[in-house]
Amino acid sequence: MWASLAESCGLSLVMASGPAELHRLRDAVGLVSAGGAEERLERVFVEIAPSGGEIAAVGALPSHHLAAAVVRAGAAELFALPHDLPLLRSWLAERAERLRSTRSRGEFVAHEASKYQFEGILGESRALRAALDRAARVIPHATATLLITGETGTGKELLARAIHYNGPRRDAPFVDVNCAAIPENLLESELFGHEKGAFTDATTTKPGLFEVANGGTLFLDEIGHLPITLQGKLLRALEERAIRRVGGTRTIPVDVRIIAATHVDLATAVSRREFREDLFYRLNVVPLSLPPLRDRREDIVPLARAFLSRFAREYGLPQPRLTPAAERVLTTHPWGGNVRELRNVIERAVLLHRGDALDSPDVIPASPPAAVPEGPIPFPATIAEITRAAALAMVDRCAGNKSEASRRLGISRPRLLRLLDGRGDDTNDTEV
Repeated sequence: MWASLAESCGLSLVMASGPAELHRLRDAVGLVSAGGAEERLERVFVEIAPSGGEIAAVGALPSHHLAAAVVRAGAAELFALPHDLPLLRSWLAERAERLRSTRSRGEFVAHEASKYQFEGILGESRALRAALDRAARVIPHATATLLITGETGTGKELLARAIHYNGPRRDAPFVDVNCAAIPENLLESELFGHEKGAFTDATTTKPGLFEVANGGTLFLDEIGHLPITLQGKLLRALEERAIRRVGGTRTIPVDVRIIAATHVDLATAVSRREFREDLFYRLNVVPLSLPPLRDRREDIVPLARAFLSRFAREYGLPQPRLTPAAERVLTTHPWGGNVRELRNVIERAVLLHRGDALDSPDVIPASPPAAVPEGPIPFPATIAEITRAAALAMVDRCAGNKSEASRRLGISRPRLLRLLDGRGDDTNDTEV
């Protein structure tokens, strides 16, 4: 009976003849059968209470007094068979699903941790190793805030994930939010959540990403593009370690590690009054700077070979080698897109090349788009007219995506909006 019951609920049966054997089955779902000696159940549960698993008692005589006694002694439930068999089956099935979910989460964490080991961030340059060594020193300190800076494509998110999955919060969520990709009118609700009826479309209460990340890590990517109107609210959340949903009055405590990243020079943004000075110092507790690929040329060929191996394996293709000419092309290219651009070049070469070697034509990167497309700018013109024309041209090139346009121009989104609205480039103006 017990074997078939366990199998029907997705469990396997392991028999234990006493409390000592039950103690070895930690984090398991267990049943203690009275075998006609219900009077001994309470004593048995007193002995096995510290076992760590969920264990129910099974008897033949339904009794409220017995149920109260064994539950007080540590039993999860008391089932009287055969009357309570459907309830027992349901209880076992529910615990089996919970175990699968817990193990699945554990397997996911183990898989992610293996992907984001520091060993996966390839390179031996002094600047890179200095950043990784500094990161390794703060990983054990679960509340330390980090600010990762570096050009686009240098691996800021990869480093943030490595910090999370190698640290004490690895079993909790890693939640990333791109502050430049979410429209400003939605970003506050995404970060802090909202209450039902807070605005027109708020038909239900929604937790924010701070709450989703509770216990884990919140990665604020492109923090340099966070609207000035939200910077004060973020600072308050970091200082108080608590948030308040949009339209709510209740303060909700949150326990998260904050890792922020940006390619924008925040110190310059502070001097231009595009970024709050107090928020900058609150985020810049442990600064980590990732060098551009052009400053670590000794790492380019090893990275390229690692990508060759990876993509050949992923696509089930033979792994080609790099000729000396190909290596010269790779090491002399400026790599404006950094490691991301190198990865894309190698992936394309693996997919399109046929043969056992990649030569220089196979690894020539595509030409990047011009910062501003060619087109007439009226002359004579004022500086304000020229900068507005450049801003309009970049927004057009980015198909209307203002966040992407501001990223490419190297300015904040609020500043771009001021230029587009014809309000000039008065960096003292913090109006969005």
